[in-house]
Amino acid sequence: MEEIQVVSTCLVRASSSSNSQNVNLNIEITPWDLQFLLVDTIQKGLLFHKPKKENIDNLKKSLSHTLHFFPPLAGRFSIVKNSNDDTISLFINCNNAGVEFIHANASKLSVSMIIDSTYVPNIIHSLFPLNNIRNFEGVTKPLFGVQITELVDGCFIGCTMNHTLGDGTCFWHFFNSWAEISRGRKIISRVPILERYFPEKINVPIHFPMNLDDEKLFEKIEIPTLVKRVFHLSKENIRRLKNKANDEMSINSISSLQAYLAHLWRCVTRCRKIDDGEEVFIGILIGARSRLNPPLLEGYFGNAVHIKKVKTSARELLENGLGWVAMQINKMVASQNSKEVIKMYKGWIENPIIFNKTRVFVDETRLSIGSSTRFNIYGNDFGWGKPIGVRSGMANIRDGGITLFQGANEGSVDIEVCMCPHTLQAMENDQEFMEIYGN
Repeated sequence: MEEIQVVSTCLVRASSSSNSQNVNLNIEITPWDLQFLLVDTIQKGLLFHKPKKENIDNLKKSLSHTLHFFPPLAGRFSIVKNSNDDTISLFINCNNAGVEFIHANASKLSVSMIIDSTYVPNIIHSLFPLNNIRNFEGVTKPLFGVQITELVDGCFIGCTMNHTLGDGTCFWHFFNSWAEISRGRKIISRVPILERYFPEKINVPIHFPMNLDDEKLFEKIEIPTLVKRVFHLSKENIRRLKNKANDEMSINSISSLQAYLAHLWRCVTRCRKIDDGEEVFIGILIGARSRLNPPLLEGYFGNAVHIKKVKTSARELLENGLGWVAMQINKMVASQNSKEVIKMYKGWIENPIIFNKTRVFVDETRLSIGSSTRFNIYGNDFGWGKPIGVRSGMANIRDGGITLFQGANEGSVDIEVCMCPHTLQAMENDQEFMEIYGN
């Protein structure tokens, strides 16, 4: 297959007239942000049928206009070295240095090659900007990038956002807003709240020990062979799983998400053929916005998530029913109230834990759940019609990486599964899995 041809590359800035009030605005960074410093960016992209009147210059103009509302995206990180305790502090300098914008062409890549392929084709990785960039590099690298790739019969918009800048809620907030501006709106429907959240008695800026000049941080990491496939979960099958889980436990508090994640976790563990006594984990991103008391304001722009694990033995996971497994997830999620969120937040300051990309990529005892089905994907109309698909880039790929997407059909879910080839093949041959998740 022909490689992607780059037509042009440039930096797009917010127009100087509209952005003057935000130039040199400094934004402090929270523990929620800092935990992602050593890992990869967020990479998500949308596939469209070929626009009748696509205009790259118009996309640049609408992007520039949208950046007026999101000045951190066009900024860079700045470091302060704290000599009194041998630590550093980090903040976002909204200096309007610009976001990376790439116009590319894939003259032999069609929509069907992406949508109808059993496995996500590797060429998808080439449809994203800022590949192989980790978040701490935002001191010199753009914090956001856009790549518009023209296909034979379609168009792909791939976006890359520095994860220390914000989480998935922020990513799709910007994507949704850009689509609004591209459709001709002068203002966006939801203005971002740029002030970061710091509880009382927290000293700002946050001090943490790290040497970002360490050459080891830039060492090339060998990534094992992993494959991705998108499985479709219909509204009806979601309902079936939810009802089954609640009926087994004689309750009605297990959510749809908890039910289908429990089913997925059991199926993956069975297909991995893990020893009965082995401990297995599922890691779930917990959103803090609505859990705090009072909750964060709508439009809060920054990370507001932490990861919580549910663990059990492979034997318990497989011998107990769907309802029991879903209930373990339910209990963990229910425990994450305002008190627990604040405890996690302040605990990080006392013992900074920064997720590290250099950890093992293959760990058959874990599942990692990312993204959310609540994000508005199919409302992103740039004036050409709604998207027909969504895909992730190469950032943060790992064995057992599960990405959740809103499905194209109302109430449905698309689940992007990243696995070792032998595990994914076993899942495809597993009747219990495929009767629920089969396309």
